[in-house]
Amino acid sequence: MAQYSRLHVAKVMEETGMIPLFYHSDIELGKKVLKACYDGGARLMEFTARGDFAFEVFSELNKYAIKELPGMIMGVGSITDAGAASMFMQMGANFIVTPSLREDIAIACNRRKVLWSPGCGSLTEINRAEELGCEIIKLFPGSTYGPGFVKAIKGPQPWTSIMPTGGVSTEESNLKGWFGAGVTCVGMGSQLISKEILETKNYQLLTANVKAALDLIKDLRK
Repeated sequence: MAQYSRLHVAKVMEETGMIPLFYHSDIELGKKVLKACYDGGARLMEFTARGDFAFEVFSELNKYAIKELPGMIMGVGSITDAGAASMFMQMGANFIVTPSLREDIAIACNRRKVLWSPGCGSLTEINRAEELGCEIIKLFPGSTYGPGFVKAIKGPQPWTSIMPTGGVSTEESNLKGWFGAGVTCVGMGSQLISKEILETKNYQLLTANVKAALDLIKDLRK
């Protein structure tokens, strides 16, 4: 069962401004990545459940986070049906992220009061997601739409909270564009947790990158 309410999760998403995205089948490597992000100041992690037996990996990482990393909020992404969402919520997922708008997932998550963030790519999808109780919309793929899309949506709908994923990097110009357009937070995967970092196991660099990105986001919001 989730440790954190959906309103608390939404608040932390807004406060920190960034969610690292990560998947790897190696549990011990995953723990080190999780700890490195935590040491850098991240308090959210989206485990992108894309591989076989991903539920086993998430279960161990979530147990580790609960025991060793106080305040770390673990969620799961790449969820495509209500059955998978329910399974991961049984393992303590505190939020569910989907690549598309699925009403069956909305119902499953709302029943347990777990935050869900659906991938949307049009104003119609965004409105429907909000009608279903969504707190934060996932703009996916962000690279297809860009900050201009966010700014256009925020004009008539300033209440809409948007989290782009895909097309987000640690570069100042990139983050300035997104936060200048009014995003609530960003999801960042390989641009933050690169293959090179994983191959070299340079977790100190990952910690430094996470801290630098969070500090930059904080400065951009001033």
